Amino acid sequence: MAGAGTIATAAAQPWRTLLVAALESNAHLKHSSYFQLATVAANGKPANRTVVFRGFQEGCDNIHIHTDSRSSKIDEIKHCRYGEVCWYFTESWEQFRINGTLDVIDCSTTDPVKLQQREKSWFSCSLKSRFQYLGPVPRLPVLSAEPSKVDQLDSSSGPVDTFCLLIFDPEQVDYLSLKGNERILFRSRRSSSESRVWFSDKVNP
Repeated sequence: MAGAGTIATAAAQPWRTLLVAALESNAHLKHSSYFQLATVAANGKPANRTVVFRGFQEGCDNIHIHTDSRSSKIDEIKHCRYGEVCWYFTESWEQFRINGTLDVIDCSTTDPVKLQQREKSWFSCSLKSRFQYLGPVPRLPVLSAEPSKVDQLDSSSGPVDTFCLLIFDPEQVDYLSLKGNERILFRSRRSSSESRVWFSDKVNP
């Protein structure tokens, strides 16, 4: 981990080392894989919800999130790409507040690499999770007492149109350890090669 005022390259992943350790030490708690994602609505008001951590993108620190293309967060992200993650681990008393930008990868995406990432994420989901994307439109009134039956889903078929992969690209991390009475701010900037260079400073909790 980088010390106060020191610099670490993206390869060193200073804050990610702390996050991975927290995930591992709290792995026996099911809720440790959930965190809050805040976005900005078109009216300027904050919008917050709980999402599931779907892992890191290969080769970088980007965080994967799955969502429905019909959810309100998609319009919010298209209006403003900035978001914040808040993750609290109840066993180790650690909090991570992560600022960054969000990229939506859906059925309209044309980049073949991104589409491959979306397909890989789709097949990483359980069949039960995949069925959720065939359900009624979120936030609309329920039309009947019983949920409508969805068509059978071929387990070998690719992602349905409503499945979205969100890529969260961290730019700043505010780490707080209540047990250790320690707080570290991690900030980044893009280098000339477009890779991230991270700076860290210990601050008062």
